[in-house]
Amino acid sequence: MQRLILTYGLIAGVVVSIQLFLIATLLKDNPPTGPLGMAIGYLTMLIALSAVFVAIKRRRDHELGGAIRFWPAFGLGVAISAVAGVLYVLTWEAVLVVNGADYVETMMAAEVDRQRAAGAGAAEVAALQAQMEGFRAMYANPLIRLPITFSEIFPVGLLVSLVSAALLRNPRFMPLRREAEPAQDHAAAN
Repeated sequence: MQRLILTYGLIAGVVVSIQLFLIATLLKDNPPTGPLGMAIGYLTMLIALSAVFVAIKRRRDHELGGAIRFWPAFGLGVAISAVAGVLYVLTWEAVLVVNGADYVETMMAAEVDRQRAAGAGAAEVAALQAQMEGFRAMYANPLIRLPITFSEIFPVGLLVSLVSAALLRNPRFMPLRREAEPAQDHAAAN
């Protein structure tokens, strides 16, 4: 089972990490912020973490004879999500190294500009800038930054694990279809 966890965790982690690294490096001067950036990020996480569903189904059908209980399925999904989350965190740290320390400041400035363009008043912009300044100081500490980054992807993994375990605990949901034996096909043709 450890091999299954590592394999599917790495698959999910690589998928989400490629997107994160490419967008963060290619668009470093104009990073996507606000709803669009969040939508792109979380949609990619959902797609990548579909590996949880595939892994649980594979374990149920190929290793457990077509039945799996909720908690073992959920645990498998959580473990896969944790592996993917660690890879996501490592990728974000690589993004910060490649793009330089000013990348977070570029993202914060882009968010302030987005708020101004949306019609925020001077007081709102000043409050946002003060909030961003406090966040920047806190985010410089890796003991705070690493868990914050992990908390971006892990709740999505928990949700996917929960839904996958709930669906796949029912052996009638997407059962494994076995290929018919050649002798049965021949007998059916006669």
